[in-house]
Amino acid sequence: MSQAKISRIETGKTLPTVIDVERILAGLEVPEEVLRDLVALARAANVDYTAWWTYARLGLYQKQAELKALEESSRRMRHFLPAIPTGLLHVPAYATRTLSKTLPSAPALDVARAVQARMDRQAVLDDQSRHFTFLMTEQAVRWQRASLPVMAEQAVHMAEVAEKPNVEIAVIPQSVQVPATPMNIFVIYDNRLVTVELFSGEVVLRNPQDVSYHLDLFELFMSHALTGADATDFLRRCANDFMRERE
Repeated sequence: MSQAKISRIETGKTLPTVIDVERILAGLEVPEEVLRDLVALARAANVDYTAWWTYARLGLYQKQAELKALEESSRRMRHFLPAIPTGLLHVPAYATRTLSKTLPSAPALDVARAVQARMDRQAVLDDQSRHFTFLMTEQAVRWQRASLPVMAEQAVHMAEVAEKPNVEIAVIPQSVQVPATPMNIFVIYDNRLVTVELFSGEVVLRNPQDVSYHLDLFELFMSHALTGADATDFLRRCANDFMRERE
């Protein structure tokens, strides 16, 4: 391992991987019991997983409060949304549907309180010292998670939010060939951490290499998206399509 890398780890500029820590500890001939504890800490520092069951037990509004704190401590946020728009873009009726219990095995939720917390979070979009990019697939826009009138309202709302000077909404059409697969929803906060959503919970990645990888992935997907007026027009067309289907 180079002295430059050791220096970056010592000064906190680089978060050491588990392998880095194992190599350093082996070089220092650290006792086995201490090695196990430090390697476990390295794993926890690089990846943090929280199950949705935990948030349900504490109250789902607590998750909204956690997200609010993250957003208020960040200046540049990039949301990759292959499956569904993020809560910062929801209208109340759509938020209610997405937060409601859908499986018998799912925990009971305080939906009304969580929806209100989600609506309160949206005030951060008016803070022009922060910049937001919401990159969605066409699938995310069109997936009928609620009734047709609500879907139309949601699409129009997103088009209106896109007019904020510090907000950019982009959409990847299904007709475009993209050389990568949209595996998960992820959000990049500045250049310091990434949150990745799973069916069962959320993973937080803090390793600079993981953050850099997701930044590159975001830019790859972004290069195939409709942006600006093209994206806004697309959202309004989707709203019209929902209304026609209703008729």
